[in-house]
Amino acid sequence: MAQRVHDELVIVLDFGSQTAQLIARRVREAGVFSMMVRPDISPAEVRTMNPKGIILSGGPSSVYEAGAPRCDPAIFDLGIPVLGICYGMQLACQTMGGKVSPAGHREFGRANLTVTDKSDLLAAIPGKTSVWMSHGDQVTGLGEAGFETLASTPTCPQAAVRLVKGGRTFYGVQFHPEVTHTPHGGEIIRNFLFEVCGCSGTWKMADFAKEEIARIREQVGNDRVICGLSGGVDSSVAAVLLHEAIREQLTCVFVDNGLLRKNERELVEATFKDHFKIDLRVADASDAFLSDLAGVTDPQEKRKRIGARFIKVFDEASDSVGNAKYLAQGTLYPDVIESGHGHAGQSANIKLHHNVGGLPADMRFRLIEPLRNLFKDEVRQLGEVLGIPAQIVWRHPFPGPGLAVRVLGEVTRDRLEILRDCDEILLEEIVANELYRRTSQVFAVLLPVKSVGVMGDGRTYDSVVAIRAVETQDFMTADWARIPFDVLATISNRIINEVRGVNRVVYDISSKPPATIEWE
Repeated sequence: MAQRVHDELVIVLDFGSQTAQLIARRVREAGVFSMMVRPDISPAEVRTMNPKGIILSGGPSSVYEAGAPRCDPAIFDLGIPVLGICYGMQLACQTMGGKVSPAGHREFGRANLTVTDKSDLLAAIPGKTSVWMSHGDQVTGLGEAGFETLASTPTCPQAAVRLVKGGRTFYGVQFHPEVTHTPHGGEIIRNFLFEVCGCSGTWKMADFAKEEIARIREQVGNDRVICGLSGGVDSSVAAVLLHEAIREQLTCVFVDNGLLRKNERELVEATFKDHFKIDLRVADASDAFLSDLAGVTDPQEKRKRIGARFIKVFDEASDSVGNAKYLAQGTLYPDVIESGHGHAGQSANIKLHHNVGGLPADMRFRLIEPLRNLFKDEVRQLGEVLGIPAQIVWRHPFPGPGLAVRVLGEVTRDRLEILRDCDEILLEEIVANELYRRTSQVFAVLLPVKSVGVMGDGRTYDSVVAIRAVETQDFMTADWARIPFDVLATISNRIINEVRGVNRVVYDISSKPPATIEWE
């Protein structure tokens, strides 16, 4: 399907950087719509999209290595301003006659930038400022193309460059303006958008909703769509967006897979049947899912089996819907990146999301993923635009495979019940202490180990439960939440006293990276 064309669009060529989507996000925050595209996009496709600007992301490769991702050199001759970041800068400079070599001093972390040209890209940026570097190569020669140096660091003479000549408009920065560790990075990106590209910055989430509704209508036509509804933020927003677009052509199917939180099924039925008046079918397949998971301990295998069963259940449900052609999912961009299905195909496969890489190749549905290019916070913005109640919009995320990836080791009914009871107590206390909106995700994990304890006059040998609470804006990076000790003490005491089979509670203080948010 052809990409949408916007009045103001900036495209980001993704060379495999884990922060590439942050670039697109910073552009959107400035009021300009952005899209991620493959680095080998053709100049003809770019012309069709008619972007106001092009940004080349960073990436893990070296430009002089065989097989390193490249873009078509003709991209630089389209008359569209280009900004290269890190690898993107190196690739562009090499393509246009510059030289890239291994740096004499590798830079990872903060660096002191000296700005020597404060026009256009670096307008209003302090003469001395801090930037975030992450590179082992750098531009060591500017050649005869006409590059100008705009800024430097003590170990990187060409930390920012400009080339405006012969119809080409190119800017390159060796540092990463998209990350929060570069204090004036947002200003640099806005300078590129407004000073260089001439954008007006009028795009907003309401525009995305309107355009996505129109796109869904065009894609679906008169066909029917099944939407997998879990009750979480992502699938809820996807369902309401689809309902706005195609109304009675949509049927939502809620699968009771036996891996849900306490009272989850009742909540979903009440919310979507009564509040949204959406056609909702409930498929009880808990026995089948638990049978598939019997004896399985590997987390990737869990996800694959859950994904395969998920599609089988939808196949069966579609028979009563009138042969639906499309399956809609609430897949987000972090899911795509972490599954190694990013635009450049370069991102490391951190984990396999059941709704991205775990679906069978012979699936008979066509996929609709209206949230595929959005971050979690953008999905919440979209939910508010669509009028979804705050208690749903601000609900903490819940993984597609459910409690199967929070019961470490083999999944059994008994272990699931223990975890449900622990999770309910945890969330009760988080809500009671007004911490729910101050945290991004809070949950309990049942560990596959037992520990010795003492209750009364007797010795126990029971399960260990870990508490995970994180704060994050985009779920690509996260820090552990500083829950007050007295709240943690209450949570621990309640779990140990009220949940039979648990005698120890621990608190996870790992950040992402290096850890992930979920344990599996």
